[in-house]
Amino acid sequence: MGFLGILMLDTAFPRVLGDAGNPASFPYAARTLVVADAGSLDIVRDGVPDPALVARFCAAAKQLETEGAGAIISTCGFLVQVQDQIAAAVNIPVMLSALSLYPDIRRDHRLGKIGILTASAPGLGARALAAAGINRADVAIRGMQDCPAFASAILCAKADQPQTLDTPAIGRFAVQQARSILADHPDTQAFLLECGNLPPYAKDIAKATGRPVHSILDAANRLMGKS
Repeated sequence: MGFLGILMLDTAFPRVLGDAGNPASFPYAARTLVVADAGSLDIVRDGVPDPALVARFCAAAKQLETEGAGAIISTCGFLVQVQDQIAAAVNIPVMLSALSLYPDIRRDHRLGKIGILTASAPGLGARALAAAGINRADVAIRGMQDCPAFASAILCAKADQPQTLDTPAIGRFAVQQARSILADHPDTQAFLLECGNLPPYAKDIAKATGRPVHSILDAANRLMGKS
């Protein structure tokens, strides 16, 4: 099967256990490859990245395949907007975004909302949602952009990113946002974590809401035959 290849944004903040950018987050061999100059601010937006960046992602995917990757994911769900282009560059399974799990989650939960927690609610607009096949009326979205511990570490230029991460604060805010969705939409059936930095808090979100929580780690397990 080979190892899991992980296309990484070019960032400096630490990748804690559970983060998609930490190979130890997976119960099988995984290897990261940083895509040069692909900063958070370049990717977390409603619209495709610069063509030169997309070309770098394609080249990195090819490199991972050449080195023996059996499947490829990424650390940023906004790359769903170039999923097809990058997948076409290789001959192995590719799922860059947890948002690609949405059709299956919706099939399993036909009634009510699906809650989406994202790095940036303003960024997760019509183009990004359309790329994932998501009808805006069927989901409730909350973002992490107003969480100081998250935004000041992740939603900023690499040069400004810290060497430590306030994970308790980020976790509390993520749970708060999930509870906010549930308060506004009691019919919410499940939660989907767009952001590859949010899986470390999935268990807390599930415990606080009583709803299943899906992330890019689930996508990786599916590609690697571990789901």
